[in-house]
Amino acid sequence: MFSYVNISAENGYKFWLNYKKIKNERLLEEYRNYCKEIIVAEDNEIINSARNELVLGISCMLGFKPDLTNDTVSSGSILIGSYLNSPLIEKLLPNFETNLKSFDGYGIISLEVNDKLYTVITGKTDQAVLYGVFNFLKLLQTNQSIDKLFLIDEPVNKLRLVNHWDNPSGTIERGYAGRSIFHWDKLPTIEPRYIDYARMLASMGINGCVINNVNTVKHNLTGWKLLTPEYIQKMKSLAKIFRSYGVKLYISVNFFSPVIIGKLNSADPFDPSVIQWWKVKVNEIYSQIPDFGGFLVKADSEGEPGPMKYSRTHADGANMMAEALKPHGGLLIWRAFVYGHNDMDRAAQAYEVFKHDEGKFSENVIIQIKNGPIDFQVREPVSPLFGAMPLTNQMLELQITQEYTGHSTHLCYLVPQWKEILDFDTYLNGKGSTVNKIVSGQLFNNSHTGIAGVINVGSDSNWTGHFLAQANTFGFGRLSWNPYLTSEQITDEWVKMTFGSDKEVVDLVSNILLESWLTYENYTSPLGVGMLSNGSGDISHYYPAPEKRQKFHHADKFGVGYDRTEETGTGFVNQYSKTNSEMYNNIDTCPDELLLFFHHVPYTHKLKSGKTVIQHIYESHFDGAERVFEMKKEWISLSDKIDIEIHKHVLNKLEQQYEQACLWRDTINNFFFNLSGIPDDQGRLLKNNNF
Repeated sequence: MFSYVNISAENGYKFWLNYKKIKNERLLEEYRNYCKEIIVAEDNEIINSARNELVLGISCMLGFKPDLTNDTVSSGSILIGSYLNSPLIEKLLPNFETNLKSFDGYGIISLEVNDKLYTVITGKTDQAVLYGVFNFLKLLQTNQSIDKLFLIDEPVNKLRLVNHWDNPSGTIERGYAGRSIFHWDKLPTIEPRYIDYARMLASMGINGCVINNVNTVKHNLTGWKLLTPEYIQKMKSLAKIFRSYGVKLYISVNFFSPVIIGKLNSADPFDPSVIQWWKVKVNEIYSQIPDFGGFLVKADSEGEPGPMKYSRTHADGANMMAEALKPHGGLLIWRAFVYGHNDMDRAAQAYEVFKHDEGKFSENVIIQIKNGPIDFQVREPVSPLFGAMPLTNQMLELQITQEYTGHSTHLCYLVPQWKEILDFDTYLNGKGSTVNKIVSGQLFNNSHTGIAGVINVGSDSNWTGHFLAQANTFGFGRLSWNPYLTSEQITDEWVKMTFGSDKEVVDLVSNILLESWLTYENYTSPLGVGMLSNGSGDISHYYPAPEKRQKFHHADKFGVGYDRTEETGTGFVNQYSKTNSEMYNNIDTCPDELLLFFHHVPYTHKLKSGKTVIQHIYESHFDGAERVFEMKKEWISLSDKIDIEIHKHVLNKLEQQYEQACLWRDTINNFFFNLSGIPDDQGRLLKNNNF
């Protein structure tokens, strides 16, 4: 079961699964010798998906369709099947299962038996085999040898989820690539795009998908409807497609569903009628979708109701819902994004709410925590909650869609940012207590942990609005599978799978991607100062509006920055471990890139670079805009090596980005010049505007 919609192959629709023909003659000969025949040891949905993908990839890249069989073995055969259900594979690889620790891990093994060459792709489960097939094809796409392979690959994270912020109406909150790909008015009718989407998710090792927005009722949203019988039938058809690619379906639900749907008088988690309502509703879902993943809940946050209305804790609310899911093996994922219940520093509020519930959550509850304490900023510290809840299942929430990093106009490759987050040492259990080790369960052996990403796909033909934003989609998937990969490794894979292995293309595109996050930071928000973008309007969180964000940057005529120190500020630093708290609290040891998040300083304060804060603001904005101009020139130089439509599309985006970078440069520099009265020491023209 697979599909390609009948549209141009070079518009980005195929993601990195375009399977370009191999041009290297030496490798082409090697690949053909190993890919003459496919032996399929089983017959089920997931193995059939793996078989179809293997046939498609080999046919496109090697120029011939391999033979299919389930018994005859000849030289050049590829054997695929789960180890425990494939006697032939078990015979060829006795005791191989001892090499695999997880259900999703796989092996790709080259064998030579009686002068015959075999390649075996296997694992403990059918899902593992599918992941192995995608990785085998990636070896071909990236021009690696497949001779004498002994490759074992296992995911570090148990749960690797994407979160949609799609609404049943077809709109997407913080979506910048068209409308939702899910057509609820047409479901349960299946569309080819659903199949291709599931293929893409599986190719990255994603094993779960939350299909709707966490905001389900405010502003007249209707996501709550997914719990009604009509929509459960629609979900059933989606779940069937996802199942064939090893992806579990999850949904966001409203905590007040017993009132909204069940017409009860209360949603109090201690009310027996409420408890019973959830049990009945969950049973109804599992009767139609036996492998349903569970619920994602946003409660007591930004207009979404929760247990605090009844003077109950978040643990009270989460545990009640989790109890209904538990008999079915379902998970309750509860978001920690809460603020606005008091006047304290927003950065401190999630910790203050959830720290008190540490150790009180049920075994099948996961607390999903945004990477930072504010809201997916281009630069902010890691949330202190990751260093505070060893007894609680935790999941890291990243944002693939670029809400605060330029939407689908600006190129901002976020993998280097995500690497810094995952590698951050919380010191929760001494040195080496990284976020990665906490959310993967390695540090405290938590039962359910992982990474979630707010996905950036929509109905645009290239899925992500900006073609190069597909690199963020891919990068998230690769990091959720293996957070120990470097940014450079992930980038190299994506560029080669997408554009081929031409060295000039690989080097130049990789460099553009890897520099783009810091470039965006340079011309927008310096030194961790926080939100400087507009907060409302048809296009929010996009344009520069520093005059409306004083509560974040605290800039005046004397200085800038938010004092969160212990002695003179909000004391937010004390939510971190002693090592990190002391580092952030001391202006001399606080990293310059986060200086203005933790300290209010005079404009003349000198950074470790020797520059003053105000001069750094000026120079970083000039340098950032100039770098976008250079990126545009570098991209133009590849015009004869990249498909013309893709090249034109990206060039148009870079031209728009340069215009926006100049707008940001001028707006921010003029704003701070107007406040400080200190000119640029390079003599560049700044305007004295009235904000």
